[in-house]
Order: sequence, then structure tokens, then C-alpha cells
Amino acid sequence: MSGSTGDRLVADFYDYESLLTGEERKILVTAREFLQAEVAPLVTEYWARGEFPRELIGRFRELGFAALAYEGYGEPRPAATNLLTGMLAMEYSRVDASVATFLGVHSGLAMYSVYFGGDQEQRDRWLPAMASMDLIGAFALTEPLDGSDVAGGMQTTARREGATWILDGAKKWIGNATFADMVVVLARDVDDDEVKGFVVPKDAAGMDVVKIENKVALRIVENAEITLTGVRVPESDRLQNIGSFRDVAEILRATRGGVAWQALGVMVGAYELALAYAKQRQQFGRPIAGFQLVQDLLVRSLGNITASWGMLVRLAGLQDSGVVEDEHSALAKAFVTARMREVVAWGREIFGGNGIVLDNDIARFFADAEAIYSFEGTREMNTLIVGKAITGESAFV
Repeated sequence: MSGSTGDRLVADFYDYESLLTGEERKILVTAREFLQAEVAPLVTEYWARGEFPRELIGRFRELGFAALAYEGYGEPRPAATNLLTGMLAMEYSRVDASVATFLGVHSGLAMYSVYFGGDQEQRDRWLPAMASMDLIGAFALTEPLDGSDVAGGMQTTARREGATWILDGAKKWIGNATFADMVVVLARDVDDDEVKGFVVPKDAAGMDVVKIENKVALRIVENAEITLTGVRVPESDRLQNIGSFRDVAEILRATRGGVAWQALGVMVGAYELALAYAKQRQQFGRPIAGFQLVQDLLVRSLGNITASWGMLVRLAGLQDSGVVEDEHSALAKAFVTARMREVVAWGREIFGGNGIVLDNDIARFFADAEAIYSFEGTREMNTLIVGKAITGESAFV
């Protein structure tokens, strides 16, 4: 898939990429070239198989991008701006949303849980190896019976016995869990009824990880169901700065914007495919790009992309300024993922019957969009977060 013309992506109609510094753009272009050369040729095969191409982990390790957002860990450079990390998430997703999700879980949810939730000793113990991708992380919050209501309904428990915690319960839809070296597990303390965070190694006794099969979206992401039966975790592996669900919400606030950037990437990838196809597909003696109804779908897609990109650029600015609120990230996630759903459907429509064949890639984008639309908070839940902020009234059940 090639979606660039000259020095710019064809979908970047307002040249948002020019907002990056020269050094930031070098990083973005490096990622773009790597993704096109080494990731794009693999994804259709692995999507069909429902497996993650683990040989790519070593190549991502060589790029050294896992710790861009964490100053002091990884390469000796200042922490990347949220604009750069967002643009990178977009770039990953325009090639494959599953690869973007793998990186988002490891570098976002898992690493940020340690960075934000751990004390200095824990950060120094785990983050260097996570930054180099010698340790791959997963994040276990969602449960079989609790998704949107996990804040109040979490059933996984943590019980303290001296210097040890005992974890019991189950988690579901945990990305990376089948091959992660460490899993950040959120559990409710039976003594104070507050949520705590624990780092559990992959070989912990009593932790059973089973891959979820037969998915129709993000098939390359190896989601798993985790069962915890009397898993013993030392106090030294409890993340010391996670003491309530408010702390977990801080982690989600930081990563929810990244999911919106992923949704933008899916839109960009689908638009690029549809535009290229429309230019070469002949019907009635000429390319279908010359028909009014096809141009209408392409222009509406580009409008969704451009509007979403502008919203996310401003969100990144709020994050970099330290003034972002939950409702800012929630609105972006709700709005951009809804626009993504439209764009992938219009893209598949332009392909006609060819759009349901995996070899043409658009089918993969169309299917993967459904998962991104739902995870990190459904549209409805994010709408309620924004609704409470603008009305002062809570409509949560």
C-alpha cells in the first residue's frame, strides 16, 4: 500500500504533518518506510491466520520507538510530544490496526501503568527492559462480565497475606497476553474495596492464559482470557501509586487519545486504498474515479479525515500543555471512531464486490474498525463522560 505523493500522505489534505519539527518528521518517515517495507507485506497472511507476526518484535526493538514518550528510558532524547506519538499511532494503523494495537498496549497501557503507577524503584526495574522491548507488556482490566461497568463491578480480587497478595478472578480481551512477559493486572482489594495494580510475570503459578479464537476484527492481535487462581504476588510487585480506580482512569485518559489516533489511521488507510482503486478500476470505458457518486464518497471520506485530524492535533496540544481533561479525550474517541466507521464503509462500497475479498485489504480495514469503535470505552460511555462535563448532570446508571 502506498499512500504518499511527493513528500506528503495523499490523505493529509491540510498538511498537518508540517506541524512536526524536522527531527520529529524524520522519526515519522523512518516508521513509515519500515512499515511499508516490512509490515505491510505480512499483515494479510497473519490476519487470515489469526496470529501475531512475532518476528517483527525484534525489528521494532531495533527502531527504538517504544519509549519515545518516556524521558529517561530508551534512547537519550527528550520525551516525544503527544503530536508525534499520535502521528506514529496513525502511521501504524494506516498499515495495520492490529500492529498499532500491539504497540499501544505495550508502549501505552502497560508501560504507562508502570511509569505512572510504579514508584521509582519499580520504574527503574521494569521500564528499561520494556523500552528495549526485551520485556513485552499486557494490561488486564476488562473482565468476562464487566466491560463498561468495570469501575464498580470488578470481580477480580486481591487479598493481602503479610508481604504477599493473592489474586483470584478472570480477565478478558487482554491484548498481547498470549506472548507477554508481564501482565499489569487490576484487582479489587477485599479490605478497602479499592482497585490496586499488580505486575504478574507470564509464568506465575495459577495464571492461565487462553487465546480467544474466531474473531472477525483485529485478528492479528492475540487477545486472551486470563484466569487467576490463587496467584501470589509479592508486595514489591504491587504498583505503589495505583490505589483506586481514579488512578486507573488516569491511565485510560492518557491512552484513550491514542486510540482516536489509531481510528484516524484506519480512515487514512481505507481512503488511500479506495482512492487508488477508483483511479485504476475501469467501468463503462473509464475509471470509476470519474463518476460523481464515487467522487462524493471520496470527498466525504477526506472531510471526515481532515476534521478528525484537526481535532486530534488540538487534543495533542492540550495534552502537551498539561490541561487535558477526561472529556477532551472522550469526545475525540467517540467522534473519530464514528467517522472511521463511515469512511471504511464508503471505502468498501467503492470496491464493490471486490471489497469483501481479503486480498484487496479494504476488507481488513472494514472489519478492524469495529473493534476500535468499541474498545477503550464505547461511543455511548464516552458520550456520557462528555455529557456530564457540558451539563453538570450525570446520566450514568
